[in-house]
This record gives sequence, structure tokens and C-alpha cells, in this order.
Amino acid sequence: MEKEFRTVLHAWHLARGANMATFASYHMPLWYPSGARNEHLAVLTGAGVFDTSHMAVLTVQGKAARQLLQRCFSKDLDACLGLNRAPMVSGRCVYGVFLDTRGHVIDDSIVYQIAGDLYMVVVNAGMGGPIAAHLHNNREGTDPVVTDLTDRVGKMDVQGPASARILKKILRDPESVLQQMAYFSFKGWFGDAEPGGFRVELLDGTPVMVSRTGYTGEFGFELYVELPAAVGLWEMLLAAGREFNLIPCGLAARDSLRTGAVLPLSHQDIGHWPFVNNPWLFALAWDKTGRGFCKDFIGADALLHCTDQEYTLPFAGYDPRKINAGEDSFVTDAYGLRIGSILTCTTDMSIGRVGRAIVGIATPEASGRPKDFNAKGLCCGFVKVKGPITAGREVILTDGKRRIRVEIRVDIRPDRTARCAMASML
Repeated sequence: MEKEFRTVLHAWHLARGANMATFASYHMPLWYPSGARNEHLAVLTGAGVFDTSHMAVLTVQGKAARQLLQRCFSKDLDACLGLNRAPMVSGRCVYGVFLDTRGHVIDDSIVYQIAGDLYMVVVNAGMGGPIAAHLHNNREGTDPVVTDLTDRVGKMDVQGPASARILKKILRDPESVLQQMAYFSFKGWFGDAEPGGFRVELLDGTPVMVSRTGYTGEFGFELYVELPAAVGLWEMLLAAGREFNLIPCGLAARDSLRTGAVLPLSHQDIGHWPFVNNPWLFALAWDKTGRGFCKDFIGADALLHCTDQEYTLPFAGYDPRKINAGEDSFVTDAYGLRIGSILTCTTDMSIGRVGRAIVGIATPEASGRPKDFNAKGLCCGFVKVKGPITAGREVILTDGKRRIRVEIRVDIRPDRTARCAMASML
């Protein structure tokens, strides 16, 4: 039997009646008594907090740290920030993927530059060991040092429009931390050492790393502390967020939120096939022509010469009904010809259709949301099909018994807040 792991907040979840299940070998909350729908909507209207301590954290430190990441990671750390493609600097982070020589995804990741020769790599649950080994195996000599901090770091995500106002109540000197904090930037560090030179503390003096990132498509933060401080931070957040209707959220809401935001789940939507023909190619180190790469990295040559004709595409339905992904489920064209497989299918409870257009509870009335709009939810997700399909065309999802008509999309949930200016959220 596979070993089951628990996060530091496991007892808290059980005591509050969470519905639990095993995910990536961790016993995690799927939803709390409030229910997955309310948890999903809370992140759109107030805030939700997620236990994400199952995620794996690595550090890469040494004079050759950047060189190693340049070889193993898909983004060019010397040209990855903003429209001008500025170099990565301390206090910034970037999303990308680790590929093998075939161009298949080992895992996706966010890489943080903590200091000049210190980087943090955050990967999915259970992937700390494999990514650490991948980095070790591609070093030249003994530099840099790769350290796997799996199950030694407390991590939680507070997501939603009230997130910054909640953090203001628990941080020392919150104005200096939060003001003008850019998307995909961070401040502070967990633990006693202060490599970045900017210390962030909770009101009780606990060091914390505050990262303006997340996995919901909405405004929010990921917080990192040493493991013994995690339960205290979790309870501090819930107390501070009570006036903003902050509630704990489980994996079900995390899944429906990330899908509506067109964000992939590693080993499900991206995985052991070439990283081509999908919505996330921005994770690669493209040159200015968009036909080649501006650096060499593991898997780059395989991608440039790939002839794979399968396409991963987002879709949205016309009502909340869904077809679960699985071996018995598949995609057909309008004539019933089997053309592909279902990777993800869930329901974003915050959206609906006005005619053929998709609007959400965050859509302004001026952009098409009726005053009496009542979001009933739409199924959405990703399919992998044989050949390209133009956005706006319809395909059929089926499990052999039921059939659901869905529309291929470029985007799904409109008016997401992840990139909103900090000033507007304080």
C-alpha cells in the first residue's frame, strides 16, 4: 500500500469536518462543511485560504545556481520579466516547466530568485525528490547545492479580492510590504536567515515570505513559513479575515478555480507527452521571432523538431453538467467520430452564458452582465484532440452513455483579478 502523507494542518482539517481524500499521496481536504460551491464563490467575492503545504520546496544555492536552472528550466532567467523581457532579479519569480530530453514535462514550477546565488523552486506534491534528482544529475561538479525541503515548510494560499486587506491586519509594517507589489514578485523569507535583505514579519515576530502568486486566476498571495509556525498563521488568517468572509477552501474549489482560469494541472493536463500545441507555451524561452528559443535547455531540441499533431485545448459548456475524465470518456466531433480524450472536466460555479457570451459574477454590468444575473455555472476544462480546432467550434464529450456539447475556447472565466494593480485592492 502506498504511504499516505499529512500536512501540518491535517488535524485542524479533521476537527472542522473537512471531507478528506488522498491526492498525490497526501490526505487533503476536498471541501469543508461550507461546500465546494461556496468556497469557489468566496474567492471571487471575498477570500479563501488553501492549505498547500503538500507542495514541494527546493533551494538551489551556489555560484552555478543560475547556470544550472538555465539548463534545466524552460524560461530564460536572463530575459523573462515584463514586456521588455528584463532579467530575473532578487524579489521576482517566474513560471515554467522542467522537461526531459524528449520534451515531456517532468513537472511545472515557479522559480524564485531569493538572492544573487540562492533560488527557490516550488513544484507539485511528490515531485521534490524527482526534480532534486534531475537538478543533481545535470550539475557540473558539486556546485550548486540542491536541498529538498519537502515537508519542512508551511505553505498556504490566501486568494480573493480581500486578500491584501486581510494581510494588512497580520503583518508588521504592511504598507512597506504590500504597496506597489507587482504580480509574480515576493518579499521576505521563512526562517532566521535573511538572504534577501528585506525581512517580513507577522505581528508576533514570525518571519514569513509573501509571494503575489496563486493558482486560482484571482488576486492573492502564497505564504511560506517554517513548519512549526504554520498552524498559528492559518488561524491568524482566519481570525483576521472573518470580517471579509474568509473561509477555508479545499482541493475541489482549487480545481474548479484553476480550470476556469485556464491553468494546467501537472501530470493531467501536461505530462508525459511533448510540451507543444497547448495554451501554456508562454512558459518556454522563445526568441523574438517566436520560431526558436533564445537559450538552450533540456528538451528544447525535441520541441523544435516535434511533429506531434495532438492539441490540448480549453473548452466551456452551456450548463453545469460535466463528464468525468477517465478511460471510458472521450471526445467526438459533431458526427460521432472519436477525436480525442478529456484531460480535465469540472464546473466553474461563478460563470454563465448571456447568449453565447460567457460572463461571470465579477463581470461589470457595462461589459455585459445583466443586473439579475444568477451564475448557475458552466462545465469547463481541457481536451487533447487529433489536430487543431478553431475557437468557437463545438465538440461532444461523452462517457458512452451521456453526451455534452461544449465549445472550444481561448479563455474561460472573464474578468479575473490576478493581475489587478495592488493599489486598487488595498
